[in-house]
Amino acid sequence: MTLLFRTPQAASAMSRAALLTRVPLSDAPLPDVDDLCWPWPGRNRQYGDLTVHVRETPGPGTDSPSAVYLHGLGGTATNWNDLAGLLATRADGLAVDLPGFGLSPPTTSPDYRMATQAAAVATMLDARGGAPVHLLGNSMGGGIALLLAASRPDLVRTLTLISPAMPDLRPDLRRVSDPKMALAMVPWLGRRARRALGALTTRDRVDLMLKLCFADPQRVSEARIALAEAELVELMSQPWAGRASNLAAAAIFRDWLVPARRSLWAVAQQVTAPTLVVWGARDRVISVRKAPRTAALLPAGRLLVLPRTGHTAQMERPVTVARAVLGMWEAAEQGTW
Repeated sequence: MTLLFRTPQAASAMSRAALLTRVPLSDAPLPDVDDLCWPWPGRNRQYGDLTVHVRETPGPGTDSPSAVYLHGLGGTATNWNDLAGLLATRADGLAVDLPGFGLSPPTTSPDYRMATQAAAVATMLDARGGAPVHLLGNSMGGGIALLLAASRPDLVRTLTLISPAMPDLRPDLRRVSDPKMALAMVPWLGRRARRALGALTTRDRVDLMLKLCFADPQRVSEARIALAEAELVELMSQPWAGRASNLAAAAIFRDWLVPARRSLWAVAQQVTAPTLVVWGARDRVISVRKAPRTAALLPAGRLLVLPRTGHTAQMERPVTVARAVLGMWEAAEQGTW
């Protein structure tokens, strides 16, 4: 089966005549999302000097390929819970809390550039034997995955980018979970905003994040929201909570301001792996207008734009994304991607 999408947002951003992108969808049987474990078991793993908390989804057999999942800014490995469970029908899964995020302690370096995180992931993959993996990244994790695929093609079997952090310098307060966050950065004037942010309950924080990342937060069940609240309480108890997000956000903006020859747009042109680009048509964080250019620059890139979907398509539309990813894996194996 092949999926065709035409959206006004994507079409208006196209710089070339082709408005339709063909993405094969697998018709392989998938488990029911509601039957999947949540969350998948996690543990700390040591890769040389690097300590990383990972959540593992066992695949169908000992010879299964591996899939590695990289979360976005402020996210964790559980952002991939449903998609990793669905793809476990074909691949072992390793969802990573990047250093300084979630339950992974930070490194000794205060450097949270995406290139530095990509080097850390490469260290992890080399320590696991260096076999190429199916690499998937969302938002900041997408930028990290892109950099890794360009610098270490030997480690990447296929690449899936979900709303990757391509340069997008729009000044729009809707791009943050709470506009008070912008005011909180202003000296003196930000005191009231900081007090208001500090008074937010755990439920308030979860609701704000859902509003930012989902096109329709009402689709999220109360049971899932309760699990997200419990996870947030655990995360906020970590001594490094929040610090990496602030430093990484600043590093991303600096990366967006580099000369064109060193930008992520230039990096995309160096990626040779089969690449699926997935974007939500209602993404508030990274505009869907960046989607056609991203896919067009990737030598083996194809684009899937999902209507009524926000910034984390793997969470909001896990079954559709799983079928698109499996479709790419199958096409790559057959040499038809």
